[in-house]
Amino acid sequence: MDGVGSFGAGRAGAVFDPIAYIQQPTTILRLVAWIFSIVVFGSIVNEGYINIGSERLYCVYNKNNDACNFGITTGIIAFLGCLFFLFLDMKFQQISSIKDRKKAVMVEIGFSGFWTFMWFVSFCFLANQWSRTTPDELPLNQGADAARAGIAFSFFSIFTWAGLTVRAVQKFLLGTDMSLFTTEHLDGNATIQPYPAGTGAETTDTYQSPPFTENLDSTAPYQVPIY
Repeated sequence: MDGVGSFGAGRAGAVFDPIAYIQQPTTILRLVAWIFSIVVFGSIVNEGYINIGSERLYCVYNKNNDACNFGITTGIIAFLGCLFFLFLDMKFQQISSIKDRKKAVMVEIGFSGFWTFMWFVSFCFLANQWSRTTPDELPLNQGADAARAGIAFSFFSIFTWAGLTVRAVQKFLLGTDMSLFTTEHLDGNATIQPYPAGTGAETTDTYQSPPFTENLDSTAPYQVPIY
């Protein structure tokens, strides 16, 4: 995983680098998942409903509107989720709190893992209903391409979201670089800086003359004081 700070990101407050951001595997996977979600719900919305001799629209998946609704809902939420996490990845290194970073990564793991499961359910549901659709229900094979696209890209989305889940788990396991902190920081106490080591040599400087003394001439004779 890239990054030198906690949970694989750069140190808090670092300048955002758009080139490095685009080149990250997580960003690439998320953009691919974003495109796949557009294909799924876009194909179903545009061509997933047909009318057969009436004004009422039927879902191309065995006339089961629940299948179309499920595929559309799964795709739209995945689309919005990709945008949210793309934005979160951009701002992640601006989060200074390690606890907040941990919460963000855990949310990413939970959502990515759950949506991997939802894409699997969507693929199975759409494929099952499509296998039950008879040619009589689709005159001139109307909506068949959209139905197949929804199934195919639901299948592809399983692997993209599984990859995002793995990347999020790796980011979580990376955790925080504890070498950035000392025991005193973790205990809430200030770090005590040791005194600088001396050179080991004692000073030999002495006073040139004793303080507060008079310079006396030892050779002068004793003078009797005159009162």
